[in-house]
Amino acid sequence: MDNLSPIMDFGFFAPLLALVVLFLWAAIKILREYERAVVFTLGRFTGVRGPGLIILIPFVQQIVRTDLRTIVLDVPTQDVISKDNVSVKVNAVVYFRVVDPQSAIIQVENFAEATSELAQTTLRSVLGKHELDEMLSERDKLNEDLQEILDKNTDAWGIKVANVEIKHVDIDESMVRATARQAEAERERRAKIINAEGEHQAAARLLDAARVLAKAPQAMQLRYLSTLNVLANEQNSSTIIFPFPMDLGEWFRKLNA
Repeated sequence: MDNLSPIMDFGFFAPLLALVVLFLWAAIKILREYERAVVFTLGRFTGVRGPGLIILIPFVQQIVRTDLRTIVLDVPTQDVISKDNVSVKVNAVVYFRVVDPQSAIIQVENFAEATSELAQTTLRSVLGKHELDEMLSERDKLNEDLQEILDKNTDAWGIKVANVEIKHVDIDESMVRATARQAEAERERRAKIINAEGEHQAAARLLDAARVLAKAPQAMQLRYLSTLNVLANEQNSSTIIFPFPMDLGEWFRKLNA
């Protein structure tokens, strides 16, 4: 009988030991540095704890773990009709994180899914108000507009949208050719404008020079000699120069008068 007493003692204490281990396993929780625990006591919110070691009342308190690290959300490709009625496919990436665990758990069922759906509708809504040229050339401004709208709408969920980046704007092959022709026409238009402005400035300079030469006839003689010097330096045998004295022209004008 004495040999059976240790076995009976172990059989008596084994369930108690198991209950103690189960109690400690349910009561003690360890949270990493980037985690927070939203605590509910009998179903009511009682606080946010962590990081580190926390102790709960088993079967009375429950926790929901929340990750505070930045989440990278890939927004699926969206079909967008631009303001100038061009069909494009656009996708983007959203960077956000939880700044208020209480709101992220209580105010919305699934904050990641809700942010994804909101990003998709916002992407279509914002880009639909702009023309294709603006989507291609003003991407930084569109990113800022998207980030501001998303951040404002997710503030009640305890979400902070740090950045939004439009990754790709894909257009149809026919629109690519049309865009190339438009860009070529735009470059030709600018070239013609620049050429016309150059002609206008040259004409203005020539008019100023004519006015200066009219005030000083001796300057015209110097200009005449300078032109002869340039022609002589070209060594062109087919060029024949007939000097005409400027004074002789003045004498003929007086004679006719």
